[in-house]
Amino acid sequence: MPQITYIEASGQSTTVNVPEGWSLMQGATANGVEGILGECGGSCACATCHCYVDEPWLAKLSAPTEGELEMLENTASERKANSRLACQIKATAALDGMVVHLPESQE
Repeated sequence: MPQITYIEASGQSTTVNVPEGWSLMQGATANGVEGILGECGGSCACATCHCYVDEPWLAKLSAPTEGELEMLENTASERKANSRLACQIKATAALDGMVVHLPESQE
């Protein structure tokens, strides 16, 4: 099971085991990680699971879909080159050790 580290805007770091096939949003919400709301339940319709993926991990991810890119235009916090929606990133063995940073606000 891949371990994913979520770093909140406050600096609080939480590392959780995320079952393969689960989204990073599901892993965060199931483990009480503050900073990811996931109001749409993972259907890529709200941008409340916005996160910043540490640069070394970006190459291991599939490219964002058109729908994800559209949702990223509506983030409450600054959109950056490494912005992704956690609901669109599925945990795999290749992502073991991944670090994502959470923005100051999702709303």
